[in-house]
Amino acid sequence: MSRSSRLMDRALAVIPGGVNSPVRAFAAVGGEPPFIDFGEGAEIVDVDGHRYIDLVCSWGALMLGHAEPSVLGAAMGAASRGSSFGAPTEAEIELAELLIERVPCFEQVRLCSSGTLATMHAIRLARGATGRDKVLKFSGCYHGAHDSMLVSAGSGVATFATPGSPGIPASVAEHTLVAPFNDLETVAEIVRQHGDQLACIIVEPVAGNMGAIGPVPGFLEGLRALCDSSGALLIFDEVMSGFRVGPQSAQGLYGVMPDLSTFGKIVGGGYPLAAFGGRADIMQNLAPVGAVYQAGTLSGNPVAVAAGIATLKKLDDALYERLEALGKQLDEGLSTAVQYHGISYSRIGGMFTLFFRDELPHRFDEVQECDLDAFGRYFGAALAGGVYLPPSQFEAVFLSAAMTDKQMLEVISGLNAALVSAHAN
Repeated sequence: MSRSSRLMDRALAVIPGGVNSPVRAFAAVGGEPPFIDFGEGAEIVDVDGHRYIDLVCSWGALMLGHAEPSVLGAAMGAASRGSSFGAPTEAEIELAELLIERVPCFEQVRLCSSGTLATMHAIRLARGATGRDKVLKFSGCYHGAHDSMLVSAGSGVATFATPGSPGIPASVAEHTLVAPFNDLETVAEIVRQHGDQLACIIVEPVAGNMGAIGPVPGFLEGLRALCDSSGALLIFDEVMSGFRVGPQSAQGLYGVMPDLSTFGKIVGGGYPLAAFGGRADIMQNLAPVGAVYQAGTLSGNPVAVAAGIATLKKLDDALYERLEALGKQLDEGLSTAVQYHGISYSRIGGMFTLFFRDELPHRFDEVQECDLDAFGRYFGAALAGGVYLPPSQFEAVFLSAAMTDKQMLEVISGLNAALVSAHAN
């Protein structure tokens, strides 16, 4: 029995399902997850000594790879002066200034500890600022495991959502509406019916939680126009796309300005940190200057803030050129296999997905048509070949600028071989 298997046996006795986040359990792909010992650069090593090229990158956070020296040094330096104070520090101001400089919609920003908290607080802020209760989200877009967002589409177009998990009251879910991603016509109908009650529309401008799917032309622009006409606020959830798809994130890439935007993962360089921000007149509704309450002892903790500052300072033109060069190398290396095996491929900046469906999906119901059994075989073969992928067809894959050309060739070879295994049956 491998050490990972023994650790899973121990974990099952003390942790529900043996994991602290469900996707880590490999339920969608079969088998047991390797337990990771350490990471360095573009690679991770499990407790049994198996080395993998990491294409999860802590779900997008690690554009610089694992244990990048300047980020590690900044975090260690901050930790040596104290891990948490629950009081203001100068570094929080510096990070806020860097974020405002780089994110087009940010005039003011508030730090918190996770992407879930960022979206939860942004939605509360939108409700408080508008005096409205209802929220519109999109099927296949994930905004964290809080009650108003952990919902499923109702039984018909433009209907209220239903609870997506036991423990969520129907009275909470009924304030959330759900539309298909990239379907502006349905959004317009929802706004026609409920616009005067709608606090906000929240969307992943580049979807990452149903695979990497970009907006069709006019979709984001249409959302902006519908929000303007109804008085609802537009929230871009850039927890995954933030700084991943370009130096100004998706809002800079597509030239559409949201009212509020949420970031996570990357703004702490892999440490627990997130941010939400936007127009100053909206942000001024937050306590202590306004009535909308938001708080957290670890919000802006000095270790994560130091790592975040070091990370953002490394995200320069040269890094984005390197990331795009790797992406183009991947495009070329997979193109023949994609065509041969009758699957589809999408890449936006440092995010990509191979969809086990002949036509590229643009919305969640189309992603659900993918051959999930074939994906499971593909995932297993890639893992055995030393390429660590997200264990779900419904998750984006991430590139790291720490990856060498040699490692990219290994990824291309490993994924091409895995595609052969996926279609062997």
